[in-house]
Amino acid sequence: MVDCLCFSCFTAACSTKIDKYVATLSSETATNNKAKDLPKTTHLIEGIDYYLENGNYVFKAWFHLKRGHCCTNGCRHCPYGFKKI
Repeated sequence: MVDCLCFSCFTAACSTKIDKYVATLSSETATNNKAKDLPKTTHLIEGIDYYLENGNYVFKAWFHLKRGHCCTNGCRHCPYGFKKI
């Protein structure tokens, strides 16, 4: 059976695999993840890098991992374990 490769289905499949990978990381291992070594791009993909909530962008852990470091803003999906007090 061949999986659908339309943009929507492909994005959903990639997001699932990325979320499984992110779940294997801890705040200690997030800094040395392989996502930071990916080619840099300004093109973000909804469902992979972010989702919209009440018209606002909410960046997912994958977006933060690709950046390669914590911004210390207390992001909701911070993979580096930073909590703003």
